[in-house]
Amino acid sequence: MKKILHKRIVLPVIAVVIFLTTSAFRNDFFEIAKQIEIFTTMFKELNMNYVDETNPGDLMDTAIKSMLDDLDPYTQFYNEQDVEASRINNAGDYTGIGAKVLTLKDKLVIVEPYKNYAADKAGLKAGDEIVKVDNVLVSDFKDDAANLLQGAAGTEVNITYKRQGKTNTVKIIRESLEIKAVPHYSMINDKTGYIVLRKFNNKASSETLGALKALKNQGAKQLILDLRGNPGGLLSEAVNVTNIFVPKNQLVVTTKSKVKKYNKTYYTKRDAIDTEIPLVVLIDGRSASASEIVSGALQDMDRAVVVGTRSFGKGLVQRPKPLTYGTQMKITISRYYTPSGRCIQALDYWNRDENGKATRVKKENYNEFKTRNGRPVYDGGGVEPDVEVEFAKQTPITKAILNENLVFNFATDYYYNNSVENLKDFKLSDSEFKAFKNYLKSSGFNFETKTEKALSNAMDIAKEEALQGVINSEYHNLTAALQAYKSNAIDDNKVQLKSLLTDEIIKRYFYSEGLYTYYTANNPEIKKAISILNNPGQYASILR
Repeated sequence: MKKILHKRIVLPVIAVVIFLTTSAFRNDFFEIAKQIEIFTTMFKELNMNYVDETNPGDLMDTAIKSMLDDLDPYTQFYNEQDVEASRINNAGDYTGIGAKVLTLKDKLVIVEPYKNYAADKAGLKAGDEIVKVDNVLVSDFKDDAANLLQGAAGTEVNITYKRQGKTNTVKIIRESLEIKAVPHYSMINDKTGYIVLRKFNNKASSETLGALKALKNQGAKQLILDLRGNPGGLLSEAVNVTNIFVPKNQLVVTTKSKVKKYNKTYYTKRDAIDTEIPLVVLIDGRSASASEIVSGALQDMDRAVVVGTRSFGKGLVQRPKPLTYGTQMKITISRYYTPSGRCIQALDYWNRDENGKATRVKKENYNEFKTRNGRPVYDGGGVEPDVEVEFAKQTPITKAILNENLVFNFATDYYYNNSVENLKDFKLSDSEFKAFKNYLKSSGFNFETKTEKALSNAMDIAKEEALQGVINSEYHNLTAALQAYKSNAIDDNKVQLKSLLTDEIIKRYFYSEGLYTYYTANNPEIKKAISILNNPGQYASILR
């Protein structure tokens, strides 16, 4: 009798739970189904009845991208070509002409031909503008024109390009290229090893490990790991790289999501190679994602001194999801947290400003956390270095110059008008920097500050409210002060701009390999790292 009564009580409770959970699911499902039906009906009517011919594929591509634009920039849709490009990026292999290229509106620009690979052997140089690939005009190609350069090893491609005003055509045989995660490692002096880790593909930890072992065999007693400009990659490889320097079973990163199955903790799984070697990690504003996991974890564990400038601040984790017809979607599924508990995401894409731009976490809203030794570290804005190299921090004006490719373009002109034979002694002269300033003027470069934009908007509002006469003189004084600032801004940023120009010019003559060699003798961040490593008391005091 008790069993029957128990069943009578339990079964209705289960039924209510099932009803409530399935009702909640059905409510979501109904809303999704409703919106899909509205969209498909609209899409059908538009394609059938619009006054001009439409391209369904283009319309859908625009619709998808516009929808995703309201989220974050890392949640993306990939067509079949994009999926293959992503595979190549993670695997580290590549078949094509052997060059890094920049896709612009009507051309492809060679950014860097890889030394001794197809493009280099065919004579292509950085700055060459590819206008046609076989019989396809780049300006007419709607997808990423860089895909035209890829193909099976051994196949032939004809490339038409412009160089210094002249048009040339060259035949290139595609070949396989291994994209190294560690493009360089060397001994800076008799006891300091230097490893450059440029990306976290599936070979990152094995190549870093191989470099470390080789350097230790050459006598390395201290190490610099350079993560500057490293945009990240595979989270698992970030854990494995950290594991090289810290013992087994150490927490490296935690991911947190609204979906329970994505809440994960990642620990080191192997015995470390070296837990004692003094270590400096270099970062900058382009070090992101997996680079921030490594630098943040090593900082939280007091295992390394972090030197440079604040990192990018990408604390969002993505996962690919296969779709139909060979397409794919990369979705932001969680945020990651360093061992101390801090999330270093810098931009808030879910609380945008009045212009629809993501807002940056304000410094006063940062939360304090503690490293193992009790040192304060903060969330909200990337990994802050233990020792900041102030001049290396990009200012708004240097960012604007770089975004318009003016350093790159000046280096192209420099290469065709100058000869450089001695790598280590190269130094950009003051007269050459003056030539760069003149180049900026002749290019029409006009840097508009945020303050200028705000003042201009304020003046427009003042005109609407008939207040311009009241504030006119103050407005002109402020704009005059801003113009004076801008005219001096290039000189104020001379050290950084000369460094950027030097890097780009050296690559033209000696490739990336030469640039790394130059770095070991001249780079200020590396010099700072060496000075810290050469002073054990300072190194220990920073970590205390």
